[in-house]
Amino acid sequence: MEFEIGDNVVYPHHGAGQVVKKEEKNILGEVREYLTIKILHNDMTVMVPCANAGKAGLRRVIDEDTVKKVLAVLADDVSEMPKNWNRRFKHNRDKIKTGDIYELAEVVRNLAVREQDKGLSTGEKQMYTRAKKILASEMMYALEKTEDEAEAYLDEILLRTAEELAAASAASAE
Repeated sequence: MEFEIGDNVVYPHHGAGQVVKKEEKNILGEVREYLTIKILHNDMTVMVPCANAGKAGLRRVIDEDTVKKVLAVLADDVSEMPKNWNRRFKHNRDKIKTGDIYELAEVVRNLAVREQDKGLSTGEKQMYTRAKKILASEMMYALEKTEDEAEAYLDEILLRTAEELAAASAASAE
């Protein structure tokens, strides 16, 4: 996949950003073409060799249809997760690492519901915050919102989802 200056892209571990430079660099005697990506939400700049962009999971920001599917994932029921917190942590970390927006949305949804239901461990709280930031950063570009608007939008959806799910689980317990 070719990327050009100005493209909005997602780097799985850091979130969405914009390609600000495409240049050849001589690093350790090897001349390669690199993309410089500015990750807005954490004010970070990442350099990725063009040849490894796909391997690194770099992809374009989602389109409108995909946004609808992501919102459906956020509104869906909680998926099965390991009961043991460190297995659950690893399970969620592996899902985030895939760079797949649906996997990320699933982790964000599950952790949001779990936080309201039972609370999260410190590690899971940090993971939730980071995963939500990464998701919001992509939604920001996809929905043409500011970072704060995208986060508020996501919080609103997650709160509603968690309340609906809590009501559903209370109803099924009766």
